[in-house]
Amino acid sequence: MSINVNGQSISFEGQTLEDLVIQYKLEPELIVTEVDGEIISREERGAKQLQDGMKIELVHFVGGG
Repeated sequence: MSINVNGQSISFEGQTLEDLVIQYKLEPELIVTEVDGEIISREERGAKQLQDGMKIELVHFVGGG
């Protein structure tokens, strides 16, 4: 399927939002996920099925000082 992640179109073979987080090798507790304008909680990521054309935002928090 073709999805849009952070403004970039990609081809994705996974099924769920959790699969996408794993593919990007992100720390699940340090990101916020949004699908088509809706924030998806960490607990819901495994159940959120992705479909062709969805727009996803992955926001990763980083520490600094």
